[in-house]
Amino acid sequence: MEKQRETATLAGGCFWCLEPVFDQIKGVIQVVPGYTGGEIDDPTYDKICTGTTGHAEAVQIVFDPNEISFERLLEIFFSVHDPTTLNRQGADVGTQYRSAIFFHNQEQWRVAEDFIQKLNGQDQWNNPVVTQVKPFTVFYPAEDYHHGYYRNNPEKGYCRIVIEPKLTSFTRKHFSSLKGK
Repeated sequence: MEKQRETATLAGGCFWCLEPVFDQIKGVIQVVPGYTGGEIDDPTYDKICTGTTGHAEAVQIVFDPNEISFERLLEIFFSVHDPTTLNRQGADVGTQYRSAIFFHNQEQWRVAEDFIQKLNGQDQWNNPVVTQVKPFTVFYPAEDYHHGYYRNNPEKGYCRIVIEPKLTSFTRKHFSSLKGK
């Protein structure tokens, strides 16, 4: 049976942290780090790091909706970053590190808005969710060295100090959603 394919585009801080999380999820076919939501064509990492292009570091996720729902992807997304900090994730500060959902259709928009409203009603955090919900326009894949960054550089400081603890926490919370489990 041929897999169905849908696309989700999510920004939750550094794409190095999001890519290895979503790569492990059942039903996820592909995860690509890149840039979206900005004003210039063909941005580069150096340009978006200035904070002047309007782009967010994001991952574009191709998934099979028969295996995992968009809502389940959002549950995972909100569990691996802090959606209450405006333009920052930990030590990463700037608009390029904002929390955002770039919806591809009206159903994704509805699910995202409902999900955020539900989160805000749960008092899960001390502050309200500031995640933007914006229409998807264009996605620019990041430079090759960003793809599989954690997988290719597990010994690097950022990977060991920032990404590894997130992955450990994530796998404990979402073990049943992992590929091969």
